[in-house]
Amino acid sequence: MAAVDVSELRAKVKEMYKAVAEEPAGTFHFEMGRALAQRLGYPARQLDQVPAPSIESFAGVGYHLGLAALGPGERVLDLGSGSGMDAFVASLAVAPDGEVIGVDMTDEQLGKARTLAARHGFDHVRFERGFIEDVPVATGSVDVVISNGVINLCADKQAVFAEIARVLKRGGRMAISDIVSDKPLAEAIVCDVNLWASCIGGAMQRGAYRQAIKDAGLKVATIQDNPRYAFISDSAQGATTTYGVKSVSVLAFKSI
Repeated sequence: MAAVDVSELRAKVKEMYKAVAEEPAGTFHFEMGRALAQRLGYPARQLDQVPAPSIESFAGVGYHLGLAALGPGERVLDLGSGSGMDAFVASLAVAPDGEVIGVDMTDEQLGKARTLAARHGFDHVRFERGFIEDVPVATGSVDVVISNGVINLCADKQAVFAEIARVLKRGGRMAISDIVSDKPLAEAIVCDVNLWASCIGGAMQRGAYRQAIKDAGLKVATIQDNPRYAFISDSAQGATTTYGVKSVSVLAFKSI
């Protein structure tokens, strides 16, 4: 992919997701909230058990927790955990002895997630500040890595997948949802940090995305389209039509 200014990109992403945390009723290129979560496949009974403010700021692109098949006692890492909805839902599956660690770089998202965890008694969920290319988690210490609509926001996706492989235990698994494209994006789109922050400009071509996962040492088991996800602005829908920008969910395993 063409180059994008990483510092400028991170600043723009932080700005946008600060607004997602603080102004979930605002206007964005993407849909947010409970109606989106349920349409993507999140069971209502699970959403009923997690803090409503975390759902209001949910801006995911798919439901990959079904692929993750989380079980009691597992240790889960959520990359780009935002206001915490996925981490809270995951914690329901790994309780009472499991743990969920959320990592995010946006202070407002972290603050909101931490406040909600403390207020609602999610004692086995914690949120750490960090970048998903360099997560503050020990090597080989995680059973499952999850992420929802975040890896496309990162300029160095190969570094992200390498980190996922590093932190996973042997036999561990990655279950993620993300944005990819059928065709490589035009350079003008890739170099536009505003389009990156809107989950469009960073969409890697599907085949290259799969290869990046494989190059990190992970074996892809499933890649499935998420047709119930769609961007809502005219410009984002235009990119969908021209380049086949879409949501997918991926399940992969660490075999060695």
